Amino acid sequence: MGDEKIKLPSTAKAWAIHLSKVVKVFHEIHGLDRFPIDVATIAREYTKNVYPDAPITLVEGRRFSKKFEGALVPNPNKAGEWGILYNSSISSSGRINFTLGHELGHYLLHRHLTGDPIYCVKSDMWKWDSEYGKMEAEANQFASYLLIPLDDFRDQVSGLDKPTVDAFEEIRRRYDVSLTAAILKWLEITPKRAMIVVGRNGFIDWSWSSNPLLKSGVFFKARQNIIPLPDDSLAAGKITAPNAAIGKMFAAGVWSEHEDVFESTIFSEYHDLAISLLLYPNAPPSRTNYLLSKYDDLEPSDTFGHFQRR
Repeated sequence: MGDEKIKLPSTAKAWAIHLSKVVKVFHEIHGLDRFPIDVATIAREYTKNVYPDAPITLVEGRRFSKKFEGALVPNPNKAGEWGILYNSSISSSGRINFTLGHELGHYLLHRHLTGDPIYCVKSDMWKWDSEYGKMEAEANQFASYLLIPLDDFRDQVSGLDKPTVDAFEEIRRRYDVSLTAAILKWLEITPKRAMIVVGRNGFIDWSWSSNPLLKSGVFFKARQNIIPLPDDSLAAGKITAPNAAIGKMFAAGVWSEHEDVFESTIFSEYHDLAISLLLYPNAPPSRTNYLLSKYDDLEPSDTFGHFQRR
């Protein structure tokens, strides 16, 4: 019985939950703050004990071009070992921390597939749909569940009745993640009809709906079509608002043809982006009720293929 190996997780979510529990117990025993998660230490210490023949022994910043966020690479100095690299030109600690989690996910889930380096660009950190890339979607899911465990996250957002992008700033700092990662986590669990829209140069770059919003038939097909940001929206930047991050209610005809939508926006998390959180009425218009059954089997990860016609 002493020779039996412990069965390790096989999915992104299971791996993240497993490591999160290990971290929680360790911090409770030693009286340490659980958050933010120190991914670099976990990567070195955990892999040294669980994968002694192929541990992560290198975690450091490198000067990449602007499009690269990080990489999982064989350690060039020690055969058989691995390294996690991040773009040292990134100033946001939240982006770096999420990148480290993303690359650790690649190590646990994907390194055995080819043994080759895995380089990740910006879009790998935002586009969480499996259609974009199964490996990248899995690495993002792992990072999200490791850095933002649901047991703690639910407590942090329990009082958010009408959340805005501004309200997620304190939550983002708690977990040391990007604003988009914090909002996406909330969209994953909220019963509200809500959506994040990321705009670039006046057009929708990508977005993600909560499951209730998706099931009510609200989606843009942004990947297949070029969709401009509404001229009268905060995201378009053509109207003046005292504080876009606190938000503003827009009447039907701006974000939705038939519904009022509350929008809050922050600009330039990635310097050239507008990130908007849209809140729709809790109950969809009666005309969309028939869509509830049509989209009943869709999961949030399908959002990118289904976006509202404007």
